[in-house]
Amino acid sequence: MGFEYGHASAAPHTLVMWEAQFGDFANGAQVIIDQFIAASEAKWLRANGLVLLLPHGHEGAGPEHSSARVERFLQLCAQDNMQVANCTTPANYFHILRRQMLRDFRKPLVLMTPKSLLRHKAAVSGIEDFVGQTMFQPVLADPAPLVDTQVTRLILCSGKVAYDLIAKRDAVGDGHVAIIRIEQLYPLPEDQIVAMMRRYPNLQSVVWAQEEPRNAGAWGYLLEPLMACMAKAGLTMTMPAYAGRQAMASTATGYARNHLAEQEALVAMALGHRQG
Repeated sequence: MGFEYGHASAAPHTLVMWEAQFGDFANGAQVIIDQFIAASEAKWLRANGLVLLLPHGHEGAGPEHSSARVERFLQLCAQDNMQVANCTTPANYFHILRRQMLRDFRKPLVLMTPKSLLRHKAAVSGIEDFVGQTMFQPVLADPAPLVDTQVTRLILCSGKVAYDLIAKRDAVGDGHVAIIRIEQLYPLPEDQIVAMMRRYPNLQSVVWAQEEPRNAGAWGYLLEPLMACMAKAGLTMTMPAYAGRQAMASTATGYARNHLAEQEALVAMALGHRQG
């Protein structure tokens, strides 16, 4: 990562990407991340456009396959020092990389890239999404044809868990739940989140859903900003509910059966369904 960082500094008009592999991820490069990627502009006025691709996702393959530690990157975010995103569509992934080079400034870009989305049947984009829509979308609206006035529950999430939530919601035909994907976690697109909240006038609950344990993922970082968004949107509830795994010492369970049970439980929790 240190080599790629140096190359991105020397060649700012080149798209330089460092991709982690299962098992190691970025854990062994924490010194480079702390000292250079997160802080070089603040310390030395050295801009850098390095892209980190971290194959992070809870896919039942064990803790070493879910260890990108998005919470660590978000803890390092301040003063617009870098970007952290988790794109769920091919078009949005394309456009965020395109934006990285078209901008007249350089910022590090950290992308969570779960490998299961490479073959997920729902993670597709039409050609019009690449050539007709020419900008990265920090927030993606619910793809279902919902009646806005009938929506009483708003689920906010990021990453591939959205597909599990959408599939379950559609399978039971629940038209009272809207699922919004926050594709860019930092800088957080607060105005767009507020606009999404205002879209549904009869909301009774707002939920943050994540695959990661409660002491990991984006929950700790997002709680206060989401509360501020809810206040701006004029919602009566003061804070979002949490739907996800309980706090864990490891990033994920090492047992596939436990993983499936945990995943089903968090999806049911987010949707407000009882498990039978």
